[in-house]
Amino acid sequence: MSAVKHVLDIDTLDAATLRGILDDAHDLKARWKAGDRPKLCTDLVLATIFEKPSTRTRISYDLAMRQLGGETINLSPGDMQLGRGESIGDTAGVLSRYVDAIMIRTIDHQKMLDLAHYGTVPIINGLTDRTHPSQLMADVMTVEEHLGPIQGKSVAWAGDGNNMACSWIHAAVRFDFELKVACPPKYHPPRHVMEWAEEHQGKVKIVETVEQAVEAVDCVVTDTWKSMSDERAESEPIDMAALEPYRIDAEKMALANPDAIFMHCMPIYRGNEVSAQVADGPQSVVFDEAENRLHAQKAILKWCLT
Repeated sequence: MSAVKHVLDIDTLDAATLRGILDDAHDLKARWKAGDRPKLCTDLVLATIFEKPSTRTRISYDLAMRQLGGETINLSPGDMQLGRGESIGDTAGVLSRYVDAIMIRTIDHQKMLDLAHYGTVPIINGLTDRTHPSQLMADVMTVEEHLGPIQGKSVAWAGDGNNMACSWIHAAVRFDFELKVACPPKYHPPRHVMEWAEEHQGKVKIVETVEQAVEAVDCVVTDTWKSMSDERAESEPIDMAALEPYRIDAEKMALANPDAIFMHCMPIYRGNEVSAQVADGPQSVVFDEAENRLHAQKAILKWCLT
C-alpha cells in the first residue's frame, strides 16, 4: 500500500514534488481554458473543515474538487462532535473511514498535524496560524504566468512576518529564488523559519526598510496587517504605527523593476498595507492570483488522490 500523500507545508515536500504539482497546475488551467476538463477524482469525496471565515479557500477547494469530478462536504466545528470535545484522533479516524481527503483551515497548526498523524487519508493545509501553502502555490503559479520560471527571480515581502511570509520563505528555498523580507522588528518572521532557510542555503535576507526590499525586484508581495488566522490582536493590538512605513505605495513600487508585479493574497485593506493606487494599478495581479487558487488546488488534489 502506497504512503498517504499530505500537503502540510512547503518545507515538508521536496523541490521535485512541488515542481511537479506546479507544472500540473499550469497544465490543468490551460486544459480547462481550452475546454479539456478531465475528471480525475470521480467518486472521490473531499471534506473541508473551516474554523475561520473564508472566501477564496472555501470556494476554490469546493470548485476544484467538483471540477475534477469529485464531491465535497463542508464542515465547521459546530457541525461535528469536534466542537463538543471529541478528540482529534477520533475525528481523524472516523472521517478517514468516510472521505478520501481532508482540507483544514484552522488557527491551530498542531491540530492540522494531529489530523495527519491519526488519519489515514491525505490532509491538506488550507491555512494555519503558521503557514498557508495552498495560497503559496497559487502565488508562485501567478509569478510564472507573468514573468516566466520563478527560479532565479527576486521577490520582496513587506509588512507583517505572518503565515504567508513563512510560506514565501519556504518557497524561496524549494523553488530557488531570492527573497528580501522587510518587517518591523517586533513582527519579524519566526526565528526557526529563518534558521531552516539558512540551513538549506536559501537566498533569504531580512532587510531594514521596504525600499531596500523592493529595489530592482521582479515581484512585490504584502498581506493584511491582521491576518484572519492571527489571534494576536485579541491580546495585543496591532501596532499600526510600526507597520505604516512598510505600506506599499506608488513611490516604493517604482523602485522595483519596470515590469515587476504586485501581489496580495486578499482580503486587501487599501490604505493600510497597500495604497489603492498600487492595489488597483496596472502592476497588480491580485485577481489572477485569486483565480489561480482554483487551478493550483486542483493540482494539489490530483497529487494527493491519484
